[in-house]
Amino acid sequence: MSVAKRLEGIGEYYFSQKLREIEELNKQGKNILNLGIGSPDLPPHPDVIKTLQEESSKPNTHAYQSYKGSPVFRKAIADWYNIWYNVSLNPDTEILPLLGSKEGIMHICMTYFEEGVSVLVPNPGYPTYASAVRLSGATPLLYELTEEHDYEPDFDSLTKVIADSKTPIKGMFVNYPQMPTGKNGNKALFQKIVAFAKANNLLIIHDNPYSFILNEEPISLLSVEGAKEVVIELNSLSKSHNMAGWRIGMLCAAKEKIDEVLRFKSNMDSGMFLPVQLAAATAMGLSKDWYNSINEIYSARRIKVFEMLDLLGCVYSKNQVGLFVWASVPEQYKDGYALSDEILYNKNVFITPGGIFGTAGNSYIRVSLCGSIERFDEAIRRIDK
Repeated sequence: MSVAKRLEGIGEYYFSQKLREIEELNKQGKNILNLGIGSPDLPPHPDVIKTLQEESSKPNTHAYQSYKGSPVFRKAIADWYNIWYNVSLNPDTEILPLLGSKEGIMHICMTYFEEGVSVLVPNPGYPTYASAVRLSGATPLLYELTEEHDYEPDFDSLTKVIADSKTPIKGMFVNYPQMPTGKNGNKALFQKIVAFAKANNLLIIHDNPYSFILNEEPISLLSVEGAKEVVIELNSLSKSHNMAGWRIGMLCAAKEKIDEVLRFKSNMDSGMFLPVQLAAATAMGLSKDWYNSINEIYSARRIKVFEMLDLLGCVYSKNQVGLFVWASVPEQYKDGYALSDEILYNKNVFITPGGIFGTAGNSYIRVSLCGSIERFDEAIRRIDK
């Protein structure tokens, strides 16, 4: 039996393969320090876990749930957006809870894109964007984000790309704070994105899971006037609240877009476990003290990552935000893969090569902040030795 054509060009996710290799190396006694994957190693707030425990013990919380999610959770999302992003959302019509924002990327692509159309995808960027576009039948059209251009889209070049394209370009993925580069978003950039979308009749999909990590001013693309006309924003509790394994995300947009995506999503699942939604609502009500406590830990870890990168001779910006540090590799290495492999096989430390995020990342590496100070100290000791 042959696989469907939609899987042509779709490989196994890089980290899925790499984790197997690291597991095999560990079986050989290598004790690999994995500094590559952005899976928070810290727990959620105790009140969040308490809510989950209490709600799970109730006999009436285990049934199928609404496809649109619990009203309690939707209201918590609306309040969160209002408090932290200064964005007004109708909890009944403009919010759709997700089983993680990665699910939402697929739902959006299957709802709006198809064979014969193209979608703009950042390079470097999260690999799932291009994969989801391909699975929908559409064609990902990569646009480069460069250090020289401060990792912002070159709108003049993109205007020409759209004008010269032989197929209609229907959408554009953006992601600020940007992964993997750590480039922060700002109001001026977001205004340009919205204006560009309106001028070219594009749907903008903004992936926004990193805005609270090492960032004093969280911002939503939906805060720009008129953004709801052209923007769907994805958000997540994975990084901001240490709930990656809980699979809690959200899609925020105008009512008609929520209704359109729901037509696809409602055929894919049967709602989210209610106690998880109620625990997530508790998480979204946490005060600034919570974010400060998390960022204090990440800030200390980032200092250690800078120390490690200095040992490796890498060049990086200290103005990055988010859960990772992006750095260019020394000239003596062919690319980030070469440096990553050298320290993996010779120092038993794994760092992600930037090339997995696109060709524009070939000369870079990415280090995750998801590890203890002791873990980074050990990595520094191994590399220095």
